[in-house]
Amino acid sequence: MNAGLPAEEYRKLRDSVLATIWDELDPLEHQIEDTETIPYDIVMPALRSCGAFGLIVPQEYGGAGLSMAQYLPILAEFAKIQGGIRAIVHVHNSFAHALSEIGNDAQKKEILPGAATGEKSLAFALTEPGNGTGADLSTTARREGDEYVLNGRKWLITNSDIASHFLVFAKTSDKDVSALIVPRDTPGFSIAPLPETMGCKGAEHGELTFEDVRVPVSALVGAEGEGGAHLERALEISRVFIAASSLGTASRALELSLNYAQERVTFGKPIAQRQAIQRYLAEMAADVYALRGMLADAASKWDSGKRIPAESSLVKQFGLEAVGRVTDRALLVHGGIGYTRKYPIERLYRDARLNWLEEGTPTIQYMVAARELLGGYTFEDAFTVAS
Repeated sequence: MNAGLPAEEYRKLRDSVLATIWDELDPLEHQIEDTETIPYDIVMPALRSCGAFGLIVPQEYGGAGLSMAQYLPILAEFAKIQGGIRAIVHVHNSFAHALSEIGNDAQKKEILPGAATGEKSLAFALTEPGNGTGADLSTTARREGDEYVLNGRKWLITNSDIASHFLVFAKTSDKDVSALIVPRDTPGFSIAPLPETMGCKGAEHGELTFEDVRVPVSALVGAEGEGGAHLERALEISRVFIAASSLGTASRALELSLNYAQERVTFGKPIAQRQAIQRYLAEMAADVYALRGMLADAASKWDSGKRIPAESSLVKQFGLEAVGRVTDRALLVHGGIGYTRKYPIERLYRDARLNWLEEGTPTIQYMVAARELLGGYTFEDAFTVAS
């Protein structure tokens, strides 16, 4: 059970983070989009100063220890501004939180205090260029005495340019997948950038190569063969984070569209008075409203200590579909000018498309949800009947 911060403490922290988002980070949008590079000398100190890196790190390790109900609105606010910055915050917090749940005491003491301040950061190393992301991994971790020897490749690893540690999933036997923590400066471990992305400019999604990389047995997270279980738990809540990002982007697109529809005049009256535009706006609002409700339900269940395997996949899938529809309609409301960089709609449209791919594609979300439902999983009734 995680109640998070008391209301007044939370309000102060939230206000500090939101002030940083809009006063210090949002003005960097055009610079980042033009250069496709994030000015870390500005962004990282700003994120550190407002406590953005420790939002869901437990308080015993120096973080704020927010509940999911408290964290999701802040993450959604990050998704309203330049997408590369959102990616940094999402990945850092997502896997710092994962380590706090699946790491042992020594691993948490080594990494989490630095993660809470932004001095250390953990990235997730799962996806491979020649395989899927499940039991067909080809990266191996062979036990030799008191060490594991890693060989293989990973790619599309977000925050690969700034992470101090990587949670690497590898085969420790023909059938077993295990998770190991690999420090960035480990001999034999190299990192290379991949080509520029469609959206979320500046965020690095690099390629990792392991050539006889040796790490101590103490780098193993849990026991051998538990990597699949660790992966499921980490992705379960991280999928909810992606849905929160979808909510932020969709909310921003709706806000901009409402403003533009009332300002843009054709044939002597604002386009907001036209029925077609009103329908677009209402449809956008319905998606935002529905997604917000799904997120509130998922957060409440997680904070109460429940697992949410079906809910997490469904809210992630609905979120990406919703933000797709909303940004489509936002472009229609803005018309041709929305296709230019005069308004953030063009960037929001591109940034949102990463949500299709992070933490599993749509086909994976459908598969996970259907598997749970066919296995007898049921949703708790969110409604109570007055007696």
